Amino acid sequence: MSVFATLVEHLADLLQPLLGASAAAGAIVLFTALVRLLVHPLSRAAARGQKARTELQPKIAELRKKHAKNPEKLQKAVLALHAEEKVSPLSGCLPSLCQLPAFFLLYHLFSNTTNPLLTHQLFAAPLGDHWADALSGDGVFGGAGLVYVGLFALVACVAAFNFRRTKRMMAANPAVPVMDGQPVPGMGAMSKVMPFMSFFTLFTVAVVPLAAALYVVTSTTWSAVERAALYR
Repeated sequence: MSVFATLVEHLADLLQPLLGASAAAGAIVLFTALVRLLVHPLSRAAARGQKARTELQPKIAELRKKHAKNPEKLQKAVLALHAEEKVSPLSGCLPSLCQLPAFFLLYHLFSNTTNPLLTHQLFAAPLGDHWADALSGDGVFGGAGLVYVGLFALVACVAAFNFRRTKRMMAANPAVPVMDGQPVPGMGAMSKVMPFMSFFTLFTVAVVPLAAALYVVTSTTWSAVERAALYR
């Protein structure tokens, strides 16, 4: 059993007097929140980098007009601008990429069928079961089904919040992102799809084990609140 799984089990033991049979589910939520708290400095660094690159966009636009007929000179001018302002072209991306291994590891932990945590329950729903198991049991409004109804409702609220926030940000800053002075290929189409990406979490919750769904819902909710605070 991994170190992470052992830590979550210890958390479940601590929460047992408070949450009873749902202690393992509470431990998953709490452990996910603690991990997100630990990587929060990386999120802050990504936000600072993104803001710094956004502030350079007007100057980059001027350089693109000035060197429109000379791409090589444009690229050198953009790189010189970044060096002068002490802003890395990837300053908003690298911190986010550094977080991915931790998130993939947690997802694997909570979706691994050999994890003993999956033998526990959240109210009437086993942590190792899927939404399909709840539907084939007592149905949508059975004990397990209602657990998923609550999760879907929470995910829908978070997705709607992200959708409105993304639309507002795109309306306030409609420019297509650039790299080395040139528009990033495909970003025009991606920007149209991006506001709807949050709703994909509904599908994820529906198809993964409940333990993994709790991780996804907790992490997604944390991200929504964190980004709203950092990018306000």
